This record gives sequence, C-alpha cells and structure tokens, in this order.
Amino acid sequence: MNIKEFKNTTDNFSKSNQLPVLFIGHGNPMNALYDNPFTRRLNVQGNAIREKHKINAVLVISAHWLTKGSFVCVSPKPETIHDFGGFPEELFQIQYPANGSPEYAKEVVNLNPAIQTSNDWGLDHGAWTVLKHLFPKHDIPVFQLSIDYYQPMQFHYDLAKELKALREKGVLIIGSGNIVHNLRMSMPYFTDEKQHFSYDWNQEFDEYIKKNIDSRDFHNLINYEKAGQAAFLSVPTMDHYAPLMYSIAMAEKDEPIVHTYEELMAGGISMRCFQIGD
Repeated sequence: MNIKEFKNTTDNFSKSNQLPVLFIGHGNPMNALYDNPFTRRLNVQGNAIREKHKINAVLVISAHWLTKGSFVCVSPKPETIHDFGGFPEELFQIQYPANGSPEYAKEVVNLNPAIQTSNDWGLDHGAWTVLKHLFPKHDIPVFQLSIDYYQPMQFHYDLAKELKALREKGVLIIGSGNIVHNLRMSMPYFTDEKQHFSYDWNQEFDEYIKKNIDSRDFHNLINYEKAGQAAFLSVPTMDHYAPLMYSIAMAEKDEPIVHTYEELMAGGISMRCFQIGD
C-alpha cells in the first residue's frame, strides 16, 4: 500500500461529527411495499440525517438474526434475506443490493474481540424493510450484528456500550425490533379495518418504556420485567425487545432523544421509533 492509499484508508476511520443512533419499530414486513405515515417518516428522517452527516456505513442490530454467541457479518455483498412466509410474491421480489462493510465489521471485532465474524448472513427483513425507506438508493454500505439469544438484557446493553466509538467513525447504528411484539395476540387484527386496535397492556407498556426513555432511567429499561403483567404480555420473547438495548446504550449524557414515530397497532404491536442525537 502506498502513502496515498494509506491516507485514504485512515481518513475513512477518522473522527466525523458524531452520528445519531436510531431505534426503529419495524413491524409488518409489508411496510416495505406500503406508502403510509410510518414509511414516509422514515424517508424524511433518512434525508435529514444525510443532509447533516457523512455516513460511512450503517450497522443494524435486528430482531431477526439470533445466534448463540455474538457475530458480525463481514460479507462484502450481503444478500437480501426474505425470512418470512405467507406474504404476496411482490414482497419476495424486493432486493436491497447495498454493499457490505467488511472494514467496519472488523472494527466491531477490534472493539470487542469476543464478537466473531461470519459470512453466513445478509440483510434480514428487520434491516432491509427499514433501509428501503430510510436510504432508498441503497448506496451506503450496510452490515449486521447478531443478537445472542441466550444472554440477558444487561449483557446486550453492556456489549453495545463497548461499540459506542463507531458513532465517531461515521457509522449509523440502528436497533430494529418492536418494544411491544406479541404476534399471537396480534394476528387476528392484521386486517385493514382492525389493525389500529390496541390492547390496554400494549398501551401501558409502551407508555412505561417511553416514560423511562424520557427520564433516561435505562436501568428500568434493562429490567423491563418490573412492569409486571404488561411486560409479560408485551415481551413474550426477547428477540424484538433486545435491539432497544443496542440503541439506548449509545446515548451520551444529556444527549437529546426524540420520539420520531408512535403507533399502536394490530392489538399487540408498538411501532415506536426514536432518535438519539441529531
């Protein structure tokens, strides 16, 4: 490598303006096809971030890559994974052909050597259905970090804090899940006329989480079970809640946290989204 090439490489890893961090309640995969208030808000948000920041790569922590151990995808060309069934063929035809980012994926390992590299993943629907609206030109490299299904929330929060330096290196970090995600209670209400129905416990837990985000009581978010029956019904499995840990752990003291989208739908789903920093 000559001096000019070396400088180009190191410039990419130099400090930039600190990028914001997002949490996106991704909801129904059909949002990839919909033009609705949620998808339009994502598009506005993505444009605003691009206007203010140079984004070198996007790191997504999605509810749909669950592993034993923590892995980061180093594929230079991540495939679009259609990890669902029973949806229209039109949804299966969607591709999000963004490049991967092996360089920044390896930077994740540098920050935490316990994280292993993997070529066995691409972009699941927790990533591409959101990115399709945030950055529709698919011109920003994207890579994913898995969620170790066998670890408690404190583990995920602590792991995320070790990766905070990525924000200074031009990496936009997105936690993609749902604060409330009870499909068993939601499936009867996915018809158009009933999708905005919500149970009381959905509203109760969503408001509880919002209150603790606003007061920055992250201890209560980590130990969400303290919310009682509403928490039990809202988080029947940890997968869609865990990405929240990877977002809130990135917040600096007194950094603004803005709720960018709020909706309760289909009985037991919260579409709440927020942005840390600007």
